[in-house]
Amino acid sequence: MWTEEMFKVKKPIIAMLHLDPLPGDPLWKYGMDMDMVTEDARKDLLALQEGGVDGIIFSNEFSFPYQRNVDRNTIAAMAYVIGRLKDQIRIPFGVDAISDGIACIELAAGVGASFVRGTFSGVYVGDGGFYNNDFSEVIRRRYALHLDELKMLYFINPESDQSLDLRPLKDIARTTIAKAAPDGLCISADAAGQEVDDELIISVKQSNPEVVVLCNTGCRVETIERKLKYADAAVVGTTFKYEGKLENHVDVERVKEFMNEVYKIRKKL
Repeated sequence: MWTEEMFKVKKPIIAMLHLDPLPGDPLWKYGMDMDMVTEDARKDLLALQEGGVDGIIFSNEFSFPYQRNVDRNTIAAMAYVIGRLKDQIRIPFGVDAISDGIACIELAAGVGASFVRGTFSGVYVGDGGFYNNDFSEVIRRRYALHLDELKMLYFINPESDQSLDLRPLKDIARTTIAKAAPDGLCISADAAGQEVDDELIISVKQSNPEVVVLCNTGCRVETIERKLKYADAAVVGTTFKYEGKLENHVDVERVKEFMNEVYKIRKKL
């Protein structure tokens, strides 16, 4: 699988690097500046790399509430931080401009990301209202920017939103693959930090064995062996934070503990 070529390991762990609130976000407060955001991101980057993760996704996690059409200043701020840190990134990295597929593609082009994660397809309803993703537009933008090698990880059941497509997830996955050829499918729970149902991962993977399936939320030390039994990779965020809380920054010791468990799992493969 392409994941083994990119990350040089089986069952890679891709860590979320949650950027602080950015200019224009409601949580951006008077007195904050981009140097502070960059320094916090640098500390998290170094902690994740020291802890041994295989890849990183930069996201605007604290841009609550998320926009369907992300402000240009948000993308500019994300690109600024990643550009400042580029010479310290030692592992493959991706980006997620929540929740705007086009912005995600354009950010990847600007910063040289190897992959993107986002809600590129489907129709959903949630706290932010109704939204319809036009993957024909997203894919055409990708190729217009000559990003032929960019890997795209699709949410097919985004956390916190309800799909209006009532088919089983494995069937949604199958037709998405046929029409859009995603490089990976991210399987989520109902919210960040919540555990994904094993049966959901199994159903999607067994029905679509040729595509990389990622466990996208809720992986912890005590559950990661079970998740990687079925999933090809995992995206991990909250569990790497101090006290396992989303709002905190990365705790390198928690990362090391988690990755030590992953190393044991890989020895059994």
